[in-house]
Amino acid sequence: MNADDFSELFRVKSNSRVRLRDYDPAWTGGRESKQELAEVIQKNLERLTSAQELLWANEQYALLMVLQAMDTAGKDGLIKHVMSGVNPQGCQVSAFKQPSAEELDHDFLWRYSVKLPGRGRIGIFNRSHYEDVLVVRVHPEFLDRQKFPRRAHRKELWKQRYRDITAFEEHLAQNGTVILKFFLNISKEEQKRRLEERLNNPQKHWKFSPSDLAEREHWDEYMEAYQDALSATSTGHAPWYIVPADHKWISRWIVSEILVKTIQELKLKPPQLSKEQQAALAKAKRALDKD
Repeated sequence: MNADDFSELFRVKSNSRVRLRDYDPAWTGGRESKQELAEVIQKNLERLTSAQELLWANEQYALLMVLQAMDTAGKDGLIKHVMSGVNPQGCQVSAFKQPSAEELDHDFLWRYSVKLPGRGRIGIFNRSHYEDVLVVRVHPEFLDRQKFPRRAHRKELWKQRYRDITAFEEHLAQNGTVILKFFLNISKEEQKRRLEERLNNPQKHWKFSPSDLAEREHWDEYMEAYQDALSATSTGHAPWYIVPADHKWISRWIVSEILVKTIQELKLKPPQLSKEQQAALAKAKRALDKD
């Protein structure tokens, strides 16, 4: 099974209605252990290293990877493993938490736009501009901190933000940013198991936050918010993928396949040197030959 198959299975089609119950968080594609995929994932990482080198050398495109998920779904681990072979000079990770006072003085997209990757670079948003139609929707009291005119507090607010987000992403795509959005789809049962592991394993106590349990109480509200956001904002130029995340090795496999395929589809080649650059190379070679 390859990235083409994943596009069919997990990509949210434009203008389609998402029902998360139709996506199995425990899907493995018939694989029974992570050992079966170890070699496949390693080859994907090597392919990604080569693909990123061409992305960096050409400086024509940027790639933005958006990661959204419930707590414990494995975003940090996925970044660590899938991007392990990438040159740090050409990759940046931005994590978005509670907005600062300065960020609240701007529109909700401002703090994300200033962290976008430049041409030739891969940017990863660990949580993203979708927080403002997910967390803020589940906790509407956060709207009071955003300082926009009261007339914006109306029933159509979330639809307005979906339109703002899709327009923002369309603008980026038209200007050379390739956008991939991954929702790591963990089950409520698996999240409970991982939270219990954090509580019972002293070496993982640092990972636990009481807010994880508080947000878990809003599980159904989050699922509804995700369904609406995924349905409204998956487009041809910025697709969503609903990635099964009950098994971390499965999500890493899927994301690595899609990342490599997407960059390779840009059909990038090593930059062609100008006549002047070729002459300079010849001159440098002659100089070394005489040394």
